[in-house]
Amino acid sequence: MSASGLARIDSVPSAAGGIARLVCKRMRESGIPLAPLLSKAGLTIEQIDNPSARLKVRSQIKFLELAAAASRDDLLGFHLALDYDLREIGLLYYVLASSEILADAMQKAERYCGIVNEGLSLRIGAGHEAAIMLSYVDIERRSDRHQIEFWLTSVVRLCRQLTNRRLMPSQIRVMHSRARAAAEFRSFFGCEVEFGSNVDEVVFPETVKLMRIGSADPYLNELLIKYCNEALAHRDRSSLRSSVENTISHLLPHGKAQVGEIARRLGMSQRTLARRLSSEGLTFSGVLDELKVDLARGYLKDGNFPISQIAWLLGYREVSAFTNAFKRWTGLTPRQYRSLGDFTSIATRSKLGSQARRR
Repeated sequence: MSASGLARIDSVPSAAGGIARLVCKRMRESGIPLAPLLSKAGLTIEQIDNPSARLKVRSQIKFLELAAAASRDDLLGFHLALDYDLREIGLLYYVLASSEILADAMQKAERYCGIVNEGLSLRIGAGHEAAIMLSYVDIERRSDRHQIEFWLTSVVRLCRQLTNRRLMPSQIRVMHSRARAAAEFRSFFGCEVEFGSNVDEVVFPETVKLMRIGSADPYLNELLIKYCNEALAHRDRSSLRSSVENTISHLLPHGKAQVGEIARRLGMSQRTLARRLSSEGLTFSGVLDELKVDLARGYLKDGNFPISQIAWLLGYREVSAFTNAFKRWTGLTPRQYRSLGDFTSIATRSKLGSQARRR
């Protein structure tokens, strides 16, 4: 396997595309036309049918959202992750499976997960418990549910398969919100899932770290790590806008998404943040407004969130303030938008995008 085969195909984060191909297989089996969904997501049949073609992570996320709506499966990412062959993850799977103990496998997953999905970063917590945290890189976390639920479920499956034990997480937390928690989550994970958190993570008891991996092979592991290191040399991960948006998204419901707090959490002064955003043709207020309207559209499309809850999730203490802001962004009230559907999204995003760069 050459490093060039694993390298990014363009300047935006790419993924191996395994999730999108699992979706396509399911859509084909269900008789749901693929071409219109792929086109809306910026993908083609040719890309899907070429297993070596890497896909833009943003396109994969959008395709999952469209497929979930078309198949009426609100837990599509979770369902996809339940029964696929984990070996389809590819090189990363074999690196983990040939490690000695679970803690060793976790550390390698942290280092090499970008080979599978450059828009996803995995970090192992430094505390006593075995915390595995996921975060987005150069990708807006926003209201995405399906891809993150796919990977959180896959992490649990991986840990169980590597140790040959039905490990139970002590805690699972996710940043996005769901109006209703599914009983399927509790049945599979063995614990409650905390939605609307400030982090995406799976936490296991500390004792799992030292569990041995039955398929350990130190010689194979050493060989595979060489391929992984070659692949990492071709990666480039940098985007201030994505970092700002991801930081804003989990502070919004708490009313703390002010420019000073965002700058502090990103480790820079407010003036430095403004200067760096300006170098990308952006302003903080423009990025904030565009993020809010994208989140609002997602929540309104969901249909399960009352408008009062959406207002709170976006940091508004009064529904009237949210209504006025949404009408300023889109020309419609939230109730009007919900009744009409999402056909105004492209125009709205274009309008706000130009505003974000003028401010």
